[in-house]
Amino acid sequence: MGQATLQGWQGRIDAEEGELGRRWHQLAAAAPASGPLDGVTLVGFACDAGVARNHGRIGAAEGPAALRALLGNTPVRHVQKLWDAGDVRCDGDALEPAQAELSERLADLLGRGTFPITLGGGHEIAYGSFGGLARHLAAQGGSAPRIGVVNFDAHFDLRLAERASSGTPFRQIAEDCAERGWPFHYACLGVSDYANTRALFERAEQLGVCWRRDEEMGIDRLAESRAQLEQFLAGVDHVYLTVCLDVLPAAVAPGVSAPAAHGVALEVVEALIDTVLSSGKLRLADVAELNPRLDIDSHTARVAARLIARVADAIAEQQGG
Repeated sequence: MGQATLQGWQGRIDAEEGELGRRWHQLAAAAPASGPLDGVTLVGFACDAGVARNHGRIGAAEGPAALRALLGNTPVRHVQKLWDAGDVRCDGDALEPAQAELSERLADLLGRGTFPITLGGGHEIAYGSFGGLARHLAAQGGSAPRIGVVNFDAHFDLRLAERASSGTPFRQIAEDCAERGWPFHYACLGVSDYANTRALFERAEQLGVCWRRDEEMGIDRLAESRAQLEQFLAGVDHVYLTVCLDVLPAAVAPGVSAPAAHGVALEVVEALIDTVLSSGKLRLADVAELNPRLDIDSHTARVAARLIARVADAIAEQQGG
């Protein structure tokens, strides 16, 4: 075993295999503070505040470290430039400042030309991620951008509450779009009837949300799911992809705050993520709700790392890397 010099990255070294035997820990480098930046850049969001406010099981703040530990041994396939921009850390209950810092950091990275993937952290990450893309696009001027938010999730996360939490980010995004005079385009795939109140379904209806229930997302109905997603993607110009790991069955992803009794199979989630990637409109992505304290033999972290690598490889191919 060999250890990379960049903190948090380590893994196996197959020296006898040469360049074709490289792994991500041998590729990862600290992102420079300024200047053009190509390739894929990872950012951690070490935050539990949103989950705690939502009365969930805390531990998601440890997610970024757990993901780096699993990603380190990922074989290098298409990614040739892999940067690590460090973590945005939420101290105690200081959720709003952490989200603002994440937005600022992501806007900066987007402006420098890289593709950011953010490692969560609770799903309060979504408000920060969307904010980063919104800042980046607003700075370019022009007409109101059509941003499509694609969320794989058992929950709408549209809850009304006095304070922001992991259950409110997409309602906050809707409000932000309204204030800017921008359209709100939100697709939530994997929604559970038994994890969302009637009030949340009514709010989704009022906001024009595109959704698909977990029961409708079996592999035998993949063509239907893909067609619905493609129709949504056709109506937007930029896409923000977020994967809440609780969309997966509890047996596949036990290490989350709220494990899914039904969930959506990994093969379906991957196929639909590929549909998003093939649109050519994806601008940034994140993975949320990994809770290493609740994981079993790193099952959830391994699935999350696989999804991150899948997105990163596809983006690298599109970049010509």
